[in-house]
Amino acid sequence: MATPNVASSSLLQNVSRYEDVKDAAKKTNEDMGKQEFLTLFTAQLQNQNPLEPVKNEAFVAQLAQFSQLEALTNMQGSLDNFVKSYSGERMLGSAALIGKKVSVIDTPTQLTSGGVIDGSIDLPMGASQVQLSVHDSQGRLVQELVAGPQLPGTAPVSWNGKDATDKPAPSGLYRLSATATVNGKSVPVPVSTLSTVRAISSNPADGSVSVEVDGGKTMLLTDVKRVGS
Repeated sequence: MATPNVASSSLLQNVSRYEDVKDAAKKTNEDMGKQEFLTLFTAQLQNQNPLEPVKNEAFVAQLAQFSQLEALTNMQGSLDNFVKSYSGERMLGSAALIGKKVSVIDTPTQLTSGGVIDGSIDLPMGASQVQLSVHDSQGRLVQELVAGPQLPGTAPVSWNGKDATDKPAPSGLYRLSATATVNGKSVPVPVSTLSTVRAISSNPADGSVSVEVDGGKTMLLTDVKRVGS
């Protein structure tokens, strides 16, 4: 009768030692790596219950699962490196936009001496009339222009750079806004104008690239629909 008690005591000690190894591995590294896994795997082999040994299939399954997990982890690391590298290439490629003009909605646009500001508005239902207002950087009304009926689609708008007295407006930033009369109702319509790209920036969190245009407005590169010279 004494022998089973000794064997039972030995098994309990073995289990205790196995748990100690497991706890030590956890303390060493919260994310179990290959070394920790092999340590636990070896301890499990050494301390398994001889009366109920773990089947070979279970050991193979554990090895296969860990191999898959390690492969996925390595793949994730490779993808992260690829995204960082791709973001850097996009950043360098986008630098070519500096000095170019891109289409921006509802933002101040630079007027040069003797120049004009062109833009466009979207009218999916057309309009019986369109009123274009021009404000300077201080918010003061500089000019108002009225156009007749417009067909559905994209309509071009333009300001010749002159104020209400037909004198050339000084160089600076000006904002164009529009109001369309649709089905007898007056509705505001966003105006897209070409604004010069002044800087390019990248977001390290997601790798997105943004462009900064005249007036300090920033927009994602993916939102740029038109580029001009």
